[in-house]
Amino acid sequence: MRDNFKYRSLYIKIFTVVAALVLIGQLANLQIIKDYGAQADDNAFLRKTVYAMRGLIYDRNDKLLVFNQPIYDLDIIVKKWDDLEKQGTPIDTTELCAVLDIEKESFVEKLNTLKDRSKNPNYSSLIPQKFITQLTPEDAAVLQEVIWKFPGISLVSRTMRQYTTPYAAHAIGSIGEVSKAVLKKRGDEYKQGNYIGVSGVEKQYEDILKGKNGLEIFLRDVNGRIQGRYKDGKEDIAPVGGKALTLSIDIDLQAYGEMLMQNKVGSIVAIEPATGEILALVSSPSYDLSGLIGKQRGENYAKLLKDPYKPLLDRPMMAYYPPGSTFKTANALIFEHQKIIDADTRFSCHMGYVVGSFRVGCHAHSSPLDLANSISNSCNAYYCAALRKMLDDPKYGNIKNAFNEWKRDIVSLGFGYKLGVDFPNENRGFIPNTDTYDRIHGKDRWRSLNVVSISIGQGEILSTPIQLANFCAIIANRGYWIRPHVLKKIEGMPLDTAYTNRRYSTIEPQYFEPIIKGMEWAVNGGGSGSIARIAKLDSIIICGKTGTAENPHGENHSIFIAFAPKDNPKIAMAIVVENSGYGATWAAPIVSLMIEKYLTGKISEKRQWLEDRMRKANLMPYIRENAKIEQ
Repeated sequence: MRDNFKYRSLYIKIFTVVAALVLIGQLANLQIIKDYGAQADDNAFLRKTVYAMRGLIYDRNDKLLVFNQPIYDLDIIVKKWDDLEKQGTPIDTTELCAVLDIEKESFVEKLNTLKDRSKNPNYSSLIPQKFITQLTPEDAAVLQEVIWKFPGISLVSRTMRQYTTPYAAHAIGSIGEVSKAVLKKRGDEYKQGNYIGVSGVEKQYEDILKGKNGLEIFLRDVNGRIQGRYKDGKEDIAPVGGKALTLSIDIDLQAYGEMLMQNKVGSIVAIEPATGEILALVSSPSYDLSGLIGKQRGENYAKLLKDPYKPLLDRPMMAYYPPGSTFKTANALIFEHQKIIDADTRFSCHMGYVVGSFRVGCHAHSSPLDLANSISNSCNAYYCAALRKMLDDPKYGNIKNAFNEWKRDIVSLGFGYKLGVDFPNENRGFIPNTDTYDRIHGKDRWRSLNVVSISIGQGEILSTPIQLANFCAIIANRGYWIRPHVLKKIEGMPLDTAYTNRRYSTIEPQYFEPIIKGMEWAVNGGGSGSIARIAKLDSIIICGKTGTAENPHGENHSIFIAFAPKDNPKIAMAIVVENSGYGATWAAPIVSLMIEKYLTGKISEKRQWLEDRMRKANLMPYIRENAKIEQ
């Protein structure tokens, strides 16, 4: 019995070993067959990608912004070179380098990188590999004359982005070679050396713009020479071009804004209130997209990365600042809605808000002020007093409940969270909650006086320029907004309803009227004060509110929000001019000039001096310091 069990165990072990060897052998056989099959297939056929034309991009007035120009890539089949090396007839790379106008060391380095699977995971010596990209038609013509000397080398036609304007770089965005991360995630759509949108609209709408590549299959003889199309081209796949996009951007307004913001750091956002369409998206300093195409892309991109002013930063979407006094308009709406104040409510101001030794300063103006005049005079004391009145009101039960009501309303006005703009890299800004103050002051130990700075847009409050412009559009619309978007139309496709449906704040329409009256007085005079008179136009009523955001790292930031005309508004704007002082000094004039330009098509003669002053102003501290050193 024991012997039978012994033999049975031995038979099982022998069977297991034999089965494993058979399996390993079969796998090896399959792999060898696969490799030889692939090699035979690649020897018999040449598959050439036919790149799709990327979709064109237009502005809202159908002005062409982005088009395509033919360029060429140089592909190489490494096995062809290896075979010649083994046969003792290596390719004369010295002549090839001379034709391509590159150093031989650079050529060898590129070839080694191409073969390195850690850097090029899709490498195969049997199929064409992208070796040099973005050769001009002139470069390709020179190479075409001698390409017969270099077996395994081929030119592949594709297109490169070209631009009709140096403006709107951040809005349009750039393209670049696909990254390893993209290849890993979307390797069925992209190959090494392919291009993809990396910023702006080019990135946001990549799947619509890129189209679908085609394929041509050619027969080859034993020497690799092309004998014609496989099945007379019946198996070829035609490329499908990307769809054209029409942006909501007005390129003329965009160009004007960039001109006014030259030698300044900051951003401008202009929105059409009725549609949510973004009319201008200025980020300053900016750059010219034409510098990020062709052979010079890498060098120019490195320079932009090193620039201390961060021209690659998309300030309208990503930068965030304390909104300063522009935030008083939001607080006024909430205090009305919460029945803390009404249009006739007045608070005294004694050059500021004073409680014991605590003081928030304010400039000289008449006192006490009603609601509209508190806006036009930008009274700090009014909003400190009103916020404390709300947070300490017993009807809420406790300060946390009152604060939660405040936050619910402020969020409904577009602050604290991403708006969902059809644009990459949008920042959410910051609106604190009760946990924030529990962490700062201790659980349940904070009081209304501890957080009073949020009443005037300081303290923990942070907002982005796109949020400020959207909030201004809410005021213009008397309570509703449409998600801001930069896409106006897609060729042959409907626009996503997310960018056509109205969204409503918690604030009832009637509460906007005293706020709008105060914003009108702030620019045009009336009431007891006008702090942004420099922005006034003779023929158009601009409603605006200045702000000065405190900056612990230097000069304060100048902020202004405005919409026009007062009735049936066509444009709502926000501007931030960094390190430039008061909002009425720089921000308000620039916005008023842009509004005048957009609504009338020109700047009146009597305001040409203001345009010249804004255009020529240099507010960039590094440039000023360097200028002093050079002198």
